[in-house]
Amino acid sequence: MKTIVSQRKIVASADGSGLISQAGGLLLAETLRVTGLGNALSAQLERWRPSRAIHDPGKIITDLALTLALGGDCLADIAILRTQPDLFGPVASDPTVSRLIDRLAADPARALQAIRTARAAARQRAWSLSGQDASGTDGELIPLDIDATIVIAHSDKQHATPTWKKTYGFHPLTVFADHGPGAAREPLAIMLRPGNAGSNTAADHIEVTRLAPAQLPKPRRRQVLIHTDSGGGTHEFLSWLNKPGRRLAYSIGFTLSDDIAAAILALPPDAWTPAYDADGQVRPTRSTG
Repeated sequence: MKTIVSQRKIVASADGSGLISQAGGLLLAETLRVTGLGNALSAQLERWRPSRAIHDPGKIITDLALTLALGGDCLADIAILRTQPDLFGPVASDPTVSRLIDRLAADPARALQAIRTARAAARQRAWSLSGQDASGTDGELIPLDIDATIVIAHSDKQHATPTWKKTYGFHPLTVFADHGPGAAREPLAIMLRPGNAGSNTAADHIEVTRLAPAQLPKPRRRQVLIHTDSGGGTHEFLSWLNKPGRRLAYSIGFTLSDDIAAAILALPPDAWTPAYDADGQVRPTRSTG
């Protein structure tokens, strides 16, 4: 027998009753409900639910995400949610959470794909509810900013290694969509990498470029502008972007040598096109003289 617990809609008020200590989780819980992410994860992760299990894998995963958002940094910190059952509902025990993680880790490729599928479905609903154009009829490109970042680890954790900045930790590669009012940076994909991973590893740039557009509403997946700093300025990555049929616009930064600068300045005026800022406005021209 499988038990499915539905959470009732939560309403915030200022009447002094029903006080909670983790009010920041209210917005996240409502986001799960409104976007359907919780239900989507439950459906996608059903194969990892034992036949007699009480707790839904999708609910456990969303509880772990809430725990991280509320300041937790390990599985046991899910206890934060157990103190507020009216807000977060039934929360699995630590052993139950650990067993689910073990099951997912035994088939990581399929588990990650299931989670990504649920996230994409929820994102499409969120864009629709927020009034974002998901039809793709306006033709506006969505900038996808690919960049690596250093995450410091103060202990010898799995895959933590010395980094190129002479620190110690991790070097994940991230993709954010810069779109909408104020060009809010919306996370699409994160590739977890050890601290000694290279900044210009072409295979990693290709992989996140495959993953990120799949998180966008389907009509917009071809309407993206891939943007990287000099870390993406490799022959292999550029050749992949230019493959016939790929149809991806891109803007790649790289260090200008004297020869390259001279060649650029020699281009005729009609070879140039306007550059746009994050709000879609033409950037002012600066003199090179």
